[in-house]
Amino acid sequence: MVFSSLLFLFYFLAPLILIYALVPKKFKNPLLFAASLFFYAWGEPTYVLLMIFSVFFNYVMGFLLKNKSKAALVFTCVVNLGLLGVFKYADFFISTVNSVVRTNFPLLRLALPIGISFYTFQALSYCIDVYRGKTKVQKSFVSFGLYLSLFPQLIAGPIVRYDDVALQLDNHPMRISLLSDGIVRFCSGLAKKVLIANNVGQLWEITNASGEMSMLGAWLGIIAYTIQIYYDFSGYSDMAIGLGKMFGFEFCENFNYPYISKSITEFWRRWHISLSSWFKEYVYIPLGGSRISAEKYKKTVNIGPLCLTPEKRASLRRNLNIFAVWMLTGLWHGAGMNFIAWGIYYGVLLIIEKKFLLKRLEKIPAFLSNFYTMLIVIIGWVFFASVDFSAAFSYIGSMFNFADLGLSDTMFLYRFFSYWFVILVAIIGATPLPKRIFEKITRGKLYWLRPVLAFVLLIVCVAYLVDDTYNPFLYFRF
Repeated sequence: MVFSSLLFLFYFLAPLILIYALVPKKFKNPLLFAASLFFYAWGEPTYVLLMIFSVFFNYVMGFLLKNKSKAALVFTCVVNLGLLGVFKYADFFISTVNSVVRTNFPLLRLALPIGISFYTFQALSYCIDVYRGKTKVQKSFVSFGLYLSLFPQLIAGPIVRYDDVALQLDNHPMRISLLSDGIVRFCSGLAKKVLIANNVGQLWEITNASGEMSMLGAWLGIIAYTIQIYYDFSGYSDMAIGLGKMFGFEFCENFNYPYISKSITEFWRRWHISLSSWFKEYVYIPLGGSRISAEKYKKTVNIGPLCLTPEKRASLRRNLNIFAVWMLTGLWHGAGMNFIAWGIYYGVLLIIEKKFLLKRLEKIPAFLSNFYTMLIVIIGWVFFASVDFSAAFSYIGSMFNFADLGLSDTMFLYRFFSYWFVILVAIIGATPLPKRIFEKITRGKLYWLRPVLAFVLLIVCVAYLVDDTYNPFLYFRF
């Protein structure tokens, strides 16, 4: 059940809001917990048992971890990451072994439980924070179950840290102001998904399936994917945040106009913020982060012709920390070498930026630094969207090769003139300008325009959903 569906809007969300508003406070959490499990079971009737196990297991482990038991922490991480590994990475590992060692082990072919990457990371953050003493154990099974399974952020984030919603779990009254803001935010995200992501997504699908293409045709296709993945995922995050507000929860922001970034470093502070923050808090900093100094290494080490002084060893370790985090980030997104390569691609670029480019980028005109950033991001999306290396390099070859099929062709012109308007709207919408105009127009006495405009967007989106059968969600595969 996806948020951008008539089934969710009219048969799940609308009745749930009405019932939630009417039930007494003591029944609100049990109602939301039950509704969240039902929501998950609708798409994953078997794997809802896995979700319930995850809730029960991490709830119990929380009580053991408050005593700072390292054995309990290791066991918790092994079980959580083990489940994620079996369902998401087992076939990737087996196929890799078969390819390298030339064995013939059969694949498990397990279906990937929707959202397992997201709720596993939430469970780990809770358990690690309890072990560190940064948060208190949640004594209510229902409240903890609600934290892990709350349907707005269950299947695609944002990844909500327990500490950020701990107080809200026991006190999240439905208020008219929050309900109104939530509806506006939800409708905004729905419009991003239905009106923009779905439209340009079809352009990407057509282009990618067409095989040979001109240079501009290839660029048009990957720009369409660049737009699609942003509006698809940020739209979903907006809907999740809006739904949270409807039920009294305040979730963290997950996107902050990443396509206006002037460096790759800035881009990853603006894109999928909750994931970047999770890896920083629970992987990068424990590895030592950027604070590793030469004082940790007391002597110079010679490896063949290399002379590694304490300063060089510290620098190498800092770079390895970045490299490890980004390789894991790529692997988190999918069980495939293309995802690992995508993560390594960004890890290497971030190391280069940190050492040589950041200060230089600050001195050049903003449009040039943004052009540099978007060029790297767009090329990166080729690896992300491709099924394997062969397809990725073939597509990149088309982007920089006008000798074979030329700079342009009739198909490029047809597709460009068919989609130019939605692409233009999407580019403008990826900047803060529309939000500033919206807030300026609806300020003060005209505040009532916000729900009115949201209602108009909702009607338009529903009209599209009635007629349109193309309604994918890219991050379900992660």
